[in-house]
Amino acid sequence: QAQLVESGGGLVQPGESLRLSCTASRNIDSRYLMGWYRQAPGKQRDMVARISGGNTTVYANSLKGRFTISRDNAKNTVYLQMNDLKPEDTAAYYCNADGRYYSLDEYWGQGTQVTVSS
Repeated sequence: QAQLVESGGGLVQPGESLRLSCTASRNIDSRYLMGWYRQAPGKQRDMVARISGGNTTVYANSLKGRFTISRDNAKNTVYLQMNDLKPEDTAAYYCNADGRYYSLDEYWGQGTQVTVSS
């Protein structure tokens, strides 16, 4: 079992930036696809960005150019740099580690709230 702990959320004004971090309680090796998802009140949880062990990235089309995902396998940490934040980015952001392709487990963090408001 592994626990994922997110941090870095908060209240910011439109146009500002935030960097989210997600640290695993144990080694999450390169077989795990790491990702960030978000869920706004009353809406489904959507993929924001994912990154493979080889650092191949995928982004939600609407977020390309503003958000950047990265990972540091040595620190068991994945990051999400969010720039030019907009009110519609307000949501709970969840970290995900998905090893199902290799018949490993899938893990979710508890979430961190990001609120963009003036």
